[in-house]
Amino acid sequence: MKNISKLFLSFLATAILLSACKDKEYVLGDLKAPSNLVITAVVKGVTTATPNGDGSGDVTFTMSADNALSYKIDYDASNSLDLVYLPSGSATKKYTTLGTNTYKVTAVAYGRGGTSTTITKDITVQSNFTPDATLVANLTGGSSKTWIVDKSVAGHFGVGPFSGSIVPEWWSASVNEKVTAAPCFYTSGFKFTAVSAASYTIQVTTPDGAFTKTGGNATLAGIPGSGDEGCYAYAGGTGNFSFIPASSVVPAANSTRTSILLAGTNTFIGYGSLQKEYEILSISATAMYLRVQGTETGNAWYLKLKAL
Repeated sequence: MKNISKLFLSFLATAILLSACKDKEYVLGDLKAPSNLVITAVVKGVTTATPNGDGSGDVTFTMSADNALSYKIDYDASNSLDLVYLPSGSATKKYTTLGTNTYKVTAVAYGRGGTSTTITKDITVQSNFTPDATLVANLTGGSSKTWIVDKSVAGHFGVGPFSGSIVPEWWSASVNEKVTAAPCFYTSGFKFTAVSAASYTIQVTTPDGAFTKTGGNATLAGIPGSGDEGCYAYAGGTGNFSFIPASSVVPAANSTRTSILLAGTNTFIGYGSLQKEYEILSISATAMYLRVQGTETGNAWYLKLKAL
């Protein structure tokens, strides 16, 4: 009898539980897209005399919207769309293209269930930059100087995260590591010339080809559409470059906060890269340490060069 009672009670409890589960309803709520999205851009140093800012290129953005859970922003949608996640809806961006330039900024507010609202805003920003005279002298020797990748030191090539780190923590080359696999990496020369106080050129010579990737990961003319990373025939090239304030967030204790910005697509430094901004982490008359965004999203490449 006791067993029958226990069995009945167990059955009753199970029935009640199943009934409760069956009757429970889940409500996602109103999937209303964010509204009243506003993006405010404050250009640093705006005055009557300097309507486009003080030349620092710094702009503080603030986004707000009703029913928004998070935000993304593209700082210059006039080129490829590259949305950056901003959970707080605010950030400061340094624009480094020299002169007075207008950028089309895109802001996106996200609500429940992936709903979103988008707006765009044009901003005009002045960016001025005068590089340190010693840095320029070290790079160009006062007129022209040629540099090559320094195979004699460990870490002459390395890879790490572009954000949240300032070292090649993922991989670092040992001395002479690519002598057999990619000899062109060590024989290519990069001649920097100071034409005038505000004009600079770079001449790339590649007697054994260019060390690069292929296809969409290469910008150099004539590089195959597919294939492994390696040395590929390339005649070299000459182009202009400028000095700009570094766009990365590497602290001043670990960087000169100055970058070399190559013009066009026919030149490179060390490794054929999609990106043309090479941040100078350190430089002397004989040694230079560079950092550039890699071909893979989120990667930073590190290069150590020596003067000839």
